[in-house]
Amino acid sequence: MVNLTVDLGKGLVLKNPVMTASGTFGYGLEYADFFDISKLGGIIVKGTTKLHREGNAYPRLAETPSGMINAVGLQNKGVDYFVKHIYPKIKDIATNMIVNVSGASIEDYVYTASQINALDNIPAIELNISCPNVKQGGMTFGTDPKAAAEVVSAVRKAYNKHLMVKLTPNVTDIASIAKAVEATGADSVSLINTLMGMAVNAKTRRPVLSTVTGGLSGPCVKPVALRMVWQVSNAVSIPVVGLGGISNAEDAVEFMLAGASAVEVGTANFIDPAVCPKIIDGIEEYMEKNGMNDTKSLTGALIL
Repeated sequence: MVNLTVDLGKGLVLKNPVMTASGTFGYGLEYADFFDISKLGGIIVKGTTKLHREGNAYPRLAETPSGMINAVGLQNKGVDYFVKHIYPKIKDIATNMIVNVSGASIEDYVYTASQINALDNIPAIELNISCPNVKQGGMTFGTDPKAAAEVVSAVRKAYNKHLMVKLTPNVTDIASIAKAVEATGADSVSLINTLMGMAVNAKTRRPVLSTVTGGLSGPCVKPVALRMVWQVSNAVSIPVVGLGGISNAEDAVEFMLAGASAVEVGTANFIDPAVCPKIIDGIEEYMEKNGMNDTKSLTGALIL
């Protein structure tokens, strides 16, 4: 028997290292017909903002070789609707329900985080300072260490539970951003969010997406994500959560070897809605085969 438990600190303990990435798993309930979602280490629900957002115009999804580009634009009904209508439906799911929080201004982030802070059964938020397909806020905060530090510092004052900060890969030095948010109150960091990309229809000579550019995800981004997880895990002392192209247990193990304490599975959920329990079982099998008693012995065990 191996111990799959992961302690990310400040009250966030996962029963195993596998969580679902925001925007790919709805509020969790959408996948309940496929498997027992309480088996997950955590569910990071879709991005939540202060106000209702319709998102971007269609088309906003495009399939690409080994991946997909999305420009959904954080469509949601706002945090007040979430508190009143969504939270009662998900609060008793027996896993960590984590809310992805985004905004167009620091004030937006603070308001949304403070509303979530009052919910007893939400142990953490994932602060999204890295969304590449909204016109205001989002990635703007995540590309500059000073701006990232400012928003994290402000949210930290309003939020007293586990604060995970989601980092953008669309920078030249992701380690500097990670260190800035660590210094101003982040309890963990998750990376990577999507890479900026675009798709073109040669027949019509037009962009495929209404927004022209969007966020690229899927297996094609995995080498970049692995490299950045390794860089960040060597730059900060807080836990790192790895994501980006994880499709199976071996992918997840690679991220943990590179320094991730836990992982998030995103685009793969669209291909196989029951992929996450398979990944959990695969990690356990790998650890047993390699004589690893707990996840700490797997995290950062890369041999250089």
